[in-house]
Amino acid sequence: SAGDIGKVFPDTDNINKNKNSLIMLKKIKNVIKEKNAIVNHIDCTLIGEKPKISKYTKKMRLNISETLNLDINSVSIKATTTEGLGFTGRKEGLACMCNATVKKIILEENEI
Repeated sequence: SAGDIGKVFPDTDNINKNKNSLIMLKKIKNVIKEKNAIVNHIDCTLIGEKPKISKYTKKMRLNISETLNLDINSVSIKATTTEGLGFTGRKEGLACMCNATVKKIILEENEI
């Protein structure tokens, strides 16, 4: 319920151009923490013909898990192609779909 990613990182602000995604992820982690919640699991699918990502997935999972303080087994990264269809099939770019399971933290009354 914190809003679109553009609310936190507006594309009209040049400071966000070419920003390291792990820095952005850390900030989003803090936004979630402010809502008394934590990320429990991440599932990402990269869509494109190239590059083939299998040799990078372990490092990507490690970077994400360390940034979010998650067990690496709670981060899934995989890839698929569009079999030559669309801009990803023409190798003009990549697309990505990610889902995050976010868990609300129940605070004890003396912690409030």
